[in-house]
Amino acid sequence: MTKVSGLRVAVDIGGTFTDTVLVDAHGTILSTNKTPTTPTNPTLGALEGVSLVLQDAGHDWRDLTGFIHGTTLATNALIERRGARVATITSAGFRDILEIGYERRYSQYDINLQKPDLLVPRSRAFTVGGRITATGDEYTPLDEIAVAELVRQLEDSNAEAVAICLLHAYANPTHEHRLKSLLQAQLPDVSISISSEVSPEAREFDRLCTTIANAYIQPLMASYLEDFQTRFSSQGVRCPILMMTAGGGMTTLKTAAALPIRLVESGPAGGAILAARIAAQVGAEDVLSFDMGGTTAKLCLIDQYQPQSARRFEIARAARFIKGSGMPVRIPVLEMIEIGAGGGSIASVDRLGRLQVGPESAGSEPGPAAFSKGGTLATVTDADVVQGLIEPSSFAEGRLAIDAEAASQAINTNIAEALETNIEAAAAGLSEIVDENMAAAGRMHAVESGKDLGARTMIAFGGNGPLHATRVARRAGVSRILVPNDPGVGSAVGFLFAPVSFEIVRSRYSTLEDLDVAAINAFLGRLIQEASDVVRAGAPEGHLEITKSAFMRYRGQGHEIEIPLPSGELQADRIAELQAAFEAEYSAQFSRAVPGMTVEILNWFVRVASRDTPPGKPSATPEVTCAPPNRQTSVFCEVTSQRRPAAIYDRAALSPGTTLQGPALIVEPQTTTYVSADFSAKVDALGNILLLKKGSAP
Repeated sequence: MTKVSGLRVAVDIGGTFTDTVLVDAHGTILSTNKTPTTPTNPTLGALEGVSLVLQDAGHDWRDLTGFIHGTTLATNALIERRGARVATITSAGFRDILEIGYERRYSQYDINLQKPDLLVPRSRAFTVGGRITATGDEYTPLDEIAVAELVRQLEDSNAEAVAICLLHAYANPTHEHRLKSLLQAQLPDVSISISSEVSPEAREFDRLCTTIANAYIQPLMASYLEDFQTRFSSQGVRCPILMMTAGGGMTTLKTAAALPIRLVESGPAGGAILAARIAAQVGAEDVLSFDMGGTTAKLCLIDQYQPQSARRFEIARAARFIKGSGMPVRIPVLEMIEIGAGGGSIASVDRLGRLQVGPESAGSEPGPAAFSKGGTLATVTDADVVQGLIEPSSFAEGRLAIDAEAASQAINTNIAEALETNIEAAAAGLSEIVDENMAAAGRMHAVESGKDLGARTMIAFGGNGPLHATRVARRAGVSRILVPNDPGVGSAVGFLFAPVSFEIVRSRYSTLEDLDVAAINAFLGRLIQEASDVVRAGAPEGHLEITKSAFMRYRGQGHEIEIPLPSGELQADRIAELQAAFEAEYSAQFSRAVPGMTVEILNWFVRVASRDTPPGKPSATPEVTCAPPNRQTSVFCEVTSQRRPAAIYDRAALSPGTTLQGPALIVEPQTTTYVSADFSAKVDALGNILLLKKGSAP
C-alpha cells in the first residue's frame, strides 16, 4: 500500500468525550467523531476515535504522517490530587518557602479561610547546604557530604518524586544539576524535577510551586505517554506523536515527559488557536472564544487575532474566583478563565432550597441520566433534553442513545420535587443558572483585563458551546456569535493549526541604563538555541520564527510589563526605543508614565516556532437565500418562558448565504446550534454560522 502524504490526525481527550479529527495534506477535514472518554485508561478511548475516523475515510494506521495529541490528564491529576508523593529540597535556611508563601492571606477577613493545598507538607521538606548568589556566582559550594543523609530522609518519607529548588538556580543551575545527578545515582526509581529546567525565573515561592507541580504529575504522565506511544505504535503508527502545550504550541513526547506541567490546559489552548485563526479569516479583531464541553467551559479574549497570554496561573483554587487561593504555576500559557460548567455539570438543591449547578460533573461514566449509562443525577445535558434542544436521533452521530424519559426523571427527582415546581420549569431554572455562571465568568475575565465584551464577536464551539451560545451571549452583552465548521471537535481542529514551538522565560536582572548589550545578545542566543533544539526534534525542516521580549518595570515595583524586542540582535543605539516602548505600554495600562524613574529588566522571553500557514480568506459574499426546514419540533423558549414551535435544519444542507430566524435548531454530528427567538442566523462564505441578535448592527 502506498503511504498517503500529509494525512494528519488530532486527538483531544476531555473529561467527558474524546474528540478526533482527520485531515488531508490540504487541511481538508476528512472525518471527525466524539467517543466517550475512558477514565481508567484514556488511551483506549483515543484508540477507538482514531480507528473510527480512519475507517470512515478509508485509510490505514500506516497512512498517518502527523499525529497531535492534547489531554486533560495532567490538569485532572493536579485538581483531583492523583499524583506522586513529592518531597522538596531547598537551600539551607529556606525550608519554609511553602509555609511562608506570599506572607499574606488571599481573603483578609475570612476567619474560616482555607489555605491552598501545595502538595508537600513540612515533614517532606528537606534542605541542603550551598549557595549561589543572584548574579550566578558560587558563594558556598554544594554540600555533597550531606547527600547521603538526604537519601536516607527521602527513603524514610517514601517519596516517589523530588522537586529541587535551590536559591538563585535560575542564574546558575550547576548546584541543581549536580544534586540531581547524585540523587539519581542512589535513587534511580525516584522522579526528580529541578527548578532551573522547569521554571528558571526569580521569585522562589512560584518557582518552587511550579517545580512541585511538575514533579507531582511526572511519574503519571511519563507512564501515560509511554503507554500511549506503545499502543499506537502497535497499531502501525510510525509518525512522531506531538503533544499540545498550554502555550499554544506542540512539543515532542520526550519534552512532554520531562516537563509535563506544560501540558496543563493543553486542550483548551487548541480551542483558542482555532478561534484566533477563524477571527483572522473573517476579520474579527476583537473576539471572545467560548468553548463549552462536557465538564468545563473555557473563555479566552483574543485581540488582533492573538489569544491573550500569561506566564502565571493558579491550580485548584480553594476559593473558586479569588486570586491567591490556588497553587501558583509559572509557565507560558494562553490566558483563559475556566469554570465547572459543562454538559455533565451536576445540579442540586441545597438545604436552603437554592438551586446550584457544578462544578462537579457526571463525566462520561456514568454521565448524564439521558446517556442511559447508569447516571441518575440531574445535569445540564438532561435539562437541554427536557427543553427539546437536543434531538436524540442525531446526538453523537447516533452512537450514543438519548433517553428523554430518564432525563425528565432525573430533573424531577433531583430538582422539581425539591423546588415544588414542574419538570420544565426546573430544567429552565437549571439552564438559567449555568448560563449566567458562564456569562459572569466572561464579564469578570474582561473586567480584570480592562476590556469590554459588548463590541466583541463570540466564537462558540465545543460539544455544548453552540447549544448555549445565544443564551450566554445575551447575558454577557454580546450580540454577534460565530459558530465555525465542525465546532463539536473545535479544540482538536485547533491542534492541527498549532506550530511546533517552545517558550523559555529566564531571569537575568539589569537596569536599562546599565544594560550590557553584548552579554544580553549572547544570553538570548543561548536561549534561542535551547528552544530551537526542542523545536527541531518535532519539526526537523522548515523556517523557524523567533519572538523575543523583555519583562520591564520601574525600580521598586513588584510586577513587570512584557515589551517586544526587535528582531535580530539588540543594538546599543536602540536602548532609547526600548524605554519609549515601555513608557508607551505603561501609559496605556496605567494612564501615565513616571518620569525620571529607573527602568529595570527582570526576565527575558524567547519563543521559537515552526512557520504557521496563514488562513484563507472568503472569496465572495454569498447571495442571501432562505431554506425550508428539514423538520419541526417544539422547544422551551427562554425569551417567552413557554413552549414554541421550532424549525430543525441539518447543517450539511445549508449553503452559504442561507438565512433563518429563531427559534431553530441547526443539527450536525457532534453538536447542535440553538438559534434563540431573539437571534437570526446566516451561513457565511466559509460555511460558518453567524448568529445576530435581532435589532443589532450586522
